[in-house]
Amino acid sequence: MSLGWTKHGDGKHVGPGDVVAPDERLSWPRTIGIGMQHVVAMFGSTFIVPLLTDFSPATTLFFSAIGTALFLLITRNRLPSYLGSSFAFIAPILAATASHGQSVAVGGILVTGLLLAAVGLLVHFAGARWIDVVMPPIVTGTIVALIGLNLAPAAWGNFQMAPVTAVITLAAIILVTVLFKGILGRLSILVGVLVGYVAALLQGEVDFTDVKKADWLGFPHFVTPSFDVSVLGLFIPVVLVLIAENVGHVKSVAAMTGKNLDGVAGRALFADGVATTLAGVGGGSGTTTYAENIGVMAATRVYSTAAYWVAAVTALVLSLSPKFGALIATIPDGVLGGATTMLYGMIGILGARIWVQAKVDFGNPVNLTTAAVPLIIGIANFTFSWGDLTFEGIALGTASALVIYHGMRAIARWRGTSQEPVSPASTPEPAHVD
Repeated sequence: MSLGWTKHGDGKHVGPGDVVAPDERLSWPRTIGIGMQHVVAMFGSTFIVPLLTDFSPATTLFFSAIGTALFLLITRNRLPSYLGSSFAFIAPILAATASHGQSVAVGGILVTGLLLAAVGLLVHFAGARWIDVVMPPIVTGTIVALIGLNLAPAAWGNFQMAPVTAVITLAAIILVTVLFKGILGRLSILVGVLVGYVAALLQGEVDFTDVKKADWLGFPHFVTPSFDVSVLGLFIPVVLVLIAENVGHVKSVAAMTGKNLDGVAGRALFADGVATTLAGVGGGSGTTTYAENIGVMAATRVYSTAAYWVAAVTALVLSLSPKFGALIATIPDGVLGGATTMLYGMIGILGARIWVQAKVDFGNPVNLTTAAVPLIIGIANFTFSWGDLTFEGIALGTASALVIYHGMRAIARWRGTSQEPVSPASTPEPAHVD
């Protein structure tokens, strides 16, 4: 039974230069194997977010699985993607939880999802051109960079809890990245966490008390959202990052499969918005399309959405084991410190990568100022309160990037001092931030 997919060739081989398209599949045993490989690929990054934010790993995995299935349905099986935890939510969740509690943070995730879904509807009916106009590479790169760099103190906070374990974890990640090719090299974060976990275990830093008490089967722990307008300024900027990630994913898959997927961009944004909203309803981390899984597709040349259905089902089954979730929760602070030192830095550099790929001209004072001021605001975590609303580094940095770029550009054109080229280069796809 094809279930809507046609078998690629003999179902066993992918010829040189061939790709298995989203509406095709290999034999079911091979498809199941690739689907489980996608679960392994997303595993490390997806679980780091709930571990850092004190969310339930099992709940996060549950909504990740449900969100992935909904994404495939809404995009009509045309866009292969796994929806894992977005790193862009870490800072807002930490800030909201510290000041108002976890339920308010979950409410912020829900609101973010609703806004992203609304953007998806707008893109579906009006087209995606306005995204490039509002968020050119200089703005997108700046926002991505300041989100990663804003989290630097959080990485140090975990690192100093167990410096030896953190160093071992970080060193393992770095070495695996350059020692191995293919999928193992792409899973350097996961391998590094495993190495660090073993080191922590040998040093007596792992506590299995909750694992022994947990049941083998059961539903994850759900959290009811509550809302406080004062934290919305923390979460709204995340929408811009999720937009850039989703559009970049659509363009990446289109380039690799040779199919025009521009018509699916609105559906992709809407689907991620729905998935994030559902996560906010029950206490899961906000979701995004995952670069790790794009890497798996690039390595295997298998873009079949059937594999992602397998991944979603596999993740759902794992999420229904409280003992598995409790085991993930035993990862100690030192391991997280080493991993996040790498991860947060990578997010910051991904912002710079967007600038490089777009050949942003920093000799233009508009571009220079658009990057310079927001980065300092984000790194120093500037904070501004207005009544019940509190805006911190990411929100203020994002707003300043948009205002500075569009404001300076308008004034420069009005005064005739603009240094923009007459025929600007086309905008490349955004880099991806989990």
